[in-house]
Amino acid sequence: MATLHSLALTSPVSHHLLQPRSSSGIVSWAAVHRSAKSLFNGLPLHLPRLRVAPLRQNSHGSIIMMVKPAIQFIQGTDEQTVPDVRLTKSRDGTNGMAIFRFDQPSVFDSSGEVGDITGFYMIDEEGVLQSVDVNAKFVNGKPAGIEAKYVMRTPRDWDRFMRFMERYSNANGLQFIKK
Repeated sequence: MATLHSLALTSPVSHHLLQPRSSSGIVSWAAVHRSAKSLFNGLPLHLPRLRVAPLRQNSHGSIIMMVKPAIQFIQGTDEQTVPDVRLTKSRDGTNGMAIFRFDQPSVFDSSGEVGDITGFYMIDEEGVLQSVDVNAKFVNGKPAGIEAKYVMRTPRDWDRFMRFMERYSNANGLQFIKK
């Protein structure tokens, strides 16, 4: 069994002002730089130039936007807690399972305001991997953790999951430890 361990707590997330831009019918998101008047003395306030991840172009000529890998329990709300992940794989390599354990996940803080947990979503630049095998752990009537399972039934599913985990690990400071 293999395990991914967190090397660091969640990193601070910076929010940028983004607006859609259209160029020849293709909509992309670009950082918008604004200056605003100060309410105190009328002097212009210049905000620093924002850096946006570069766009990549694949062999088909379409543009691929780089997306930070994320895990969500409520669609549209990223989970800030980095999980402990355990992987199992069959001897013949045709199937496997990933078990994610979250201690004190941030979804419990925001679920009352945003909505109910609807599933387990792993999102990256290739798309969304999802599962409905999600269980909450309660201690003294209060939510304490979440365990989510993702089953891979084919070698293709396994490869896709590993690509997601590589991106997610790099973005969140996880390290692979083979046991």
